Amino acid sequence: MERVRKLISWIMFGLVVAAIAQQLRRPASERTWHGNVAFVPYDFRIPTLERIKAAWWNPDDERIITPRAFGVGWAINLYQLRRRALMLVA
Repeated sequence: MERVRKLISWIMFGLVVAAIAQQLRRPASERTWHGNVAFVPYDFRIPTLERIKAAWWNPDDERIITPRAFGVGWAINLYQLRRRALMLVA
């Protein structure tokens, strides 16, 4: 299990480095500090309440897995998860 954790840590580190390198290759005026590296989303902008809510509690987005408000990877839209769980029980 420790090997799996280390592997995941190295992969995440590599994705962060790749995302930063992707941004630094652009001219300073074109850097957005958010996008995708391979198929993994990243966002290094200062998080806002709106982006946090859009990632973690968004009734308007049907997806359960959404891009994170800050960092690399995905978040779970808890609203949609809850809604679907309640549909299963009803």
